[in-house]
Amino acid sequence: MKEKSFKVILEWDDETKVYVVTVPSLPGCVTQGSDRKEALERIQEAIEGHIEALSMIGKPAPMRDVEFTEVQVHVS
Repeated sequence: MKEKSFKVILEWDDETKVYVVTVPSLPGCVTQGSDRKEALERIQEAIEGHIEALSMIGKPAPMRDVEFTEVQVHVS
């Protein structure tokens, strides 16, 4: 089995007091954890499950990932 890396977004949610992790290249692939370590471990499991589910319905796993960059804007 080959390995593939996915970029993830890790955000702290002040309301629920958990880290929320999403995978932009896998819409709907999201999880959470009480700390960074737990959230990142869970997203690895979620990604593997997401890809397995895609395979079960005959869809390929995405081979391309997203690109992140920063944009500066003026705010008042």
